[in-house]
Amino acid sequence: MNLDRLTTEQRNKNTMNIDTLSTIDILRLMNDEDKRVPTSVRKELPQIEKVVEAVKQSFKLGGHLIYVGAGTSGRLGILDAAECVPTFNADPSMVQGLIAGGISAMTVAVEGAEDSRNLGEEDLKNIHLTDKDTVLGIAASGRTPYVIGALEYAKKVGATTASLACNKNAEISKHAGINIEVQVGPEVLTGSTRLKSGTAQKLVLNMISTASMIGIGKVYKNLMVDVKPTNDKLVERSKSIIMEATDCSYEVADQFFHEADNNVKLAIIMILTSLSKEEAKQRLTDSKGFIRNVIEPGF
Repeated sequence: MNLDRLTTEQRNKNTMNIDTLSTIDILRLMNDEDKRVPTSVRKELPQIEKVVEAVKQSFKLGGHLIYVGAGTSGRLGILDAAECVPTFNADPSMVQGLIAGGISAMTVAVEGAEDSRNLGEEDLKNIHLTDKDTVLGIAASGRTPYVIGALEYAKKVGATTASLACNKNAEISKHAGINIEVQVGPEVLTGSTRLKSGTAQKLVLNMISTASMIGIGKVYKNLMVDVKPTNDKLVERSKSIIMEATDCSYEVADQFFHEADNNVKLAIIMILTSLSKEEAKQRLTDSKGFIRNVIEPGF
């Protein structure tokens, strides 16, 4: 295995003497290196757009978005998937994260798991992958066997395949239909891809899940109208969203929130259109979940 050609494994000339610096100088240096990440991500926006369009199509067909990774890459996928549930009131199966070694690998490294192509295939079989799904393989190095095995199986099933790497000409790119390669340069600590590479991956996953959810109607203006009010904070946030969307008082928002059975979208439509709950529900169904299509027909 030759890692020398991987940018993520090379030594950073700017940080050779980082162990001699004061704390504030270490922080400045890390901050300077981190500034490079958004610019690198921006270069890949056309490829990220392709993934978003594929994910939107999967969702419209009743399919899922599956993140597959090992180590930090796998953890970031699981994190993004988990956050989609409260943010967009998404079913937990809608966006899923798989990590080499299983869920225990979130906190403890599972030795050798990432080196098995078979495990990647088996994990997708266990969630009953179909041709309606989109699988995004994530690997900073771009060579993780677990991810390659998953992508190869996904292709056999007929699922849409995409990859996210932090090296150019990545091995996983050869096994995916859509390739995202964000080259952030050598890490502050040689080979520690939880740093700039991890930041880049987090930014890209944020974009993919958020833009995809916007694309299926889970956002009105810039408001999380499909938020799932599972605790007191989110109940109050739901009412605040209703107030922002309709310019109504807290009392009115509270009233319609309850009348709409805690459904923020329905409450907003009821206030803005004076429709009954049942009428608003039907209009929302007819508009495929897009509030704007109800408020502004023909948008």
